[in-house]
Amino acid sequence: MFRRGEPVPFAFIAEAESFQSNVAPPPRTRPSRLRIAGRALGTVLVLAGLGAAALLGAPALDPHQQGSVGSQHEEAARTP
Repeated sequence: MFRRGEPVPFAFIAEAESFQSNVAPPPRTRPSRLRIAGRALGTVLVLAGLGAAALLGAPALDPHQQGSVGSQHEEAARTP
C-alpha cells in the first residue's frame, strides 16, 4: 500500500476546532405576513395536486375494473 512520505500533523488538526471566527453573521429577518401566506398557499396547492392525482389515478390502477379496453378487444376477437 502507498505510504505518505511526511507525517500528518494531527495536533494541528485537533486544534483547528478550537479556532473561531470573530465575525458574527447578520441577524435573520422575519418573513412578512405576505411571504408566510404565499408559502402556505403553495404548500396547500402542492398537497391538493397530489391528492387530486391520487383520486383521479386510483381507478386506472384497479385490476378488477369492468369495461376496460383490453376486455373489449378480447370479446371482439372471440366473436366471428
